[in-house]
Amino acid sequence: QVQLVESGGGLVQPGGSLRLSCAASGSIVSINAMGWYRQAPGKERELVAVISRTASTNYAESVKGRFTISRDNAKNTVYLQMNSLKPEDTAVYYCNAIVRSLSRPFDNYWGQGTQVTVSS
Repeated sequence: QVQLVESGGGLVQPGGSLRLSCAASGSIVSINAMGWYRQAPGKERELVAVISRTASTNYAESVKGRFTISRDNAKNTVYLQMNSLKPEDTAVYYCNAIVRSLSRPFDNYWGQGTQVTVSS
């Protein structure tokens, strides 16, 4: 059993910053890619950023230069530093990880989501 728990969402004014965290726990053998997705009301879930185990990163065009994804492999944790936030960044942010556990080969796991609201 593997769980992903996000934290760090909230309400912030335009131009502000937030840092999201996502910790994986359970019977983990190893974690491949970790990433962040978001879903705004009435829209499809979209990729925000992804990071490989060796720290190679990829970002959505809309967040390049403003968001930074990082991870701590020793803590099985991924972070998303969000700067210069815009109202259009408002969404529920979901953590994702490709995890090899004691009971299963690599499988796709999701966190429960954390709300980010950018508004004045």
